Amino acid sequence: MAKLVYLSLFLFLSHACMAQFDRPLWESLQDQQQHRLRAKTQCRIQQLTARGPSHTYQSEAGLTEFWSTNNQEFECAGIEFLRHVINPHGLLVPYYINAPRLVYVLQGSGIQGTVIPGCAETYESESGSRSESESEKGQGQGERRGDRHQKLRRFRQGDVLALQEGFTHWTYNDGDTPIVTVSIIDVGNQNNQLDLKFRQFFLAGNPQSVKVQSQEREGRSEEQEEQRGNVLSGFDQQILAESYNTEPELIRKLQGKEDKRGTIVRAEKLSLVLPEYGREEQERESRGNKNGLEETYCSLKIRQNIDNPARADVYNPRGGRITTLNSQSLPILSYLRLSAERGVLYKNAIRAPHYTSNAHTAVFVTRGSARIQVAGNSGNLVFDDEVREGQLLVIPQDFVVVQKAGEEGFEWVAFQTNENAMNTQLAGRLSAFRAIPYEVLMNSYGISRQEAKSLKYGREESTLLSAGTSRSPRFA
Repeated sequence: MAKLVYLSLFLFLSHACMAQFDRPLWESLQDQQQHRLRAKTQCRIQQLTARGPSHTYQSEAGLTEFWSTNNQEFECAGIEFLRHVINPHGLLVPYYINAPRLVYVLQGSGIQGTVIPGCAETYESESGSRSESESEKGQGQGERRGDRHQKLRRFRQGDVLALQEGFTHWTYNDGDTPIVTVSIIDVGNQNNQLDLKFRQFFLAGNPQSVKVQSQEREGRSEEQEEQRGNVLSGFDQQILAESYNTEPELIRKLQGKEDKRGTIVRAEKLSLVLPEYGREEQERESRGNKNGLEETYCSLKIRQNIDNPARADVYNPRGGRITTLNSQSLPILSYLRLSAERGVLYKNAIRAPHYTSNAHTAVFVTRGSARIQVAGNSGNLVFDDEVREGQLLVIPQDFVVVQKAGEEGFEWVAFQTNENAMNTQLAGRLSAFRAIPYEVLMNSYGISRQEAKSLKYGREESTLLSAGTSRSPRFA
């Protein structure tokens, strides 16, 4: 009996400890009413524009492109957008940012380093040659050999990386093809307590040596120098030397004032060791099972692939597919308050008219083209144009949008400013009209019962509508 009491007490305390650990990280953040910084934004949308990047920052081993935020839709959504190109053996040097960020990998594969404050160095790698190791055998056993660091994560094309503000990040391309990524930065998130501006705090490199190319509206471009440095560049060298217990010469290199390589540098001799990605990990990832103990603060899952057609949430063999990524499939998104969507529309197919009731949406075209129409609350179209690969369109919350793919089809990735973005359909099997009684539709639109039936049941497809099936169905 006593053993049973002790066992019950142990289970109770264990459950309480786990609850105390998990709640501050996920549940308590969901319970809070996390308002975006609406007081600092204006949403007087008269016209939307599909845009390409406006500024290009060239480094030694890659480039960074930014979209201009000097427009109504970016200000309304409280977001910024950028694209990175990292050449083979290129290293995006360590940095941190002031707002949550979602990254989509358009091309290539590489290694992502994320430093989580307070967590242990759980990865080890050898350093030095065999002879050097043998020469160290006579030294004290307490002296550390090799290198220790925090967990490394391999990513590939189609992955989404969830990067938290304030955490130090770096990226290395150990492949043979350039890495191309696009990112949304949610500067309107309440975790950013600065202004609505994306700020990168580099721990290394010399950002001021980067060549900046600006694309003007008239099509002209101009180059200029960006005057900025890494976060250590302004400190007194002697104070830093004392802080690191090292020589001032090393501090001079840390400050990087004479470094002309930019923020993406060539690292030919960089050798990083990661565990092999085995069959067991693949099966566990495909199942998506979580037992609550595997994912702790220091081993947060920050990566999920959304390119695999087998994982599609919506699929029509004649229309296309959509894969969504939210806090249900990647729990860290509950904290970042962001989600993502990968979509493919086949030739001339249509995505049914819909709106997102709790988030702004940034749609980046990854392939093909589409005609997109967007309407605001007045019913006037604020966008009616063709979008093409490489363009970005920001769609405000509650604005109704319809997409029709071009002759080459249409593919996109969308980022949304809510961890569980909710889309409401206005056509198809999941249309809001299907939940409305005939009589309400008849009186609202001044139509007959037959027309109301056609409105409700004219499409049996749900979200993605196949091309060339517009006709008037008959009802008994």
